[in-house]
Amino acid sequence: MKKLFFIFSILLLLSCESDDGARRNPFLIDISFQTSLNTDLPQYSGLNFPGTSVIVPNQGIRGIIVYHIGNNQYRAHELSDPNHAPNSCSTMTVNNIEATCPCTDDTNKYSIVSGQNLINPNSFPMKAYRVTRSGNNVIISN
Repeated sequence: MKKLFFIFSILLLLSCESDDGARRNPFLIDISFQTSLNTDLPQYSGLNFPGTSVIVPNQGIRGIIVYHIGNNQYRAHELSDPNHAPNSCSTMTVNNIEATCPCTDDTNKYSIVSGQNLINPNSFPMKAYRVTRSGNNVIISN
């Protein structure tokens, strides 16, 4: 009976799939960083109000867009277009709640709230980062 339990346990462990196999983006690398945005400072004070966003350059791969949904809920996404390798034109521009890739060879457009591609929902979404609020600081990390 112990042998049967041991074999069953091994089979169960081998059948588990990790999150690592879940559609990894081959274009954007995982980098480790943490940055804190003090919402008392003028450049980040907009994050105190729902429906506002702030671009944080020099963080992540090509910069980060942080969006305040409301009720201390925030979203942060990478500004490098997730559907091609980072290059001279892959830093997206933000207009309202949409991020658009300026490269002439694509028409990628994303929601900065959900990160989903608005043109082709089956393509890679924007790379999301962790966001927490602690007092007057919005902390973004990967």
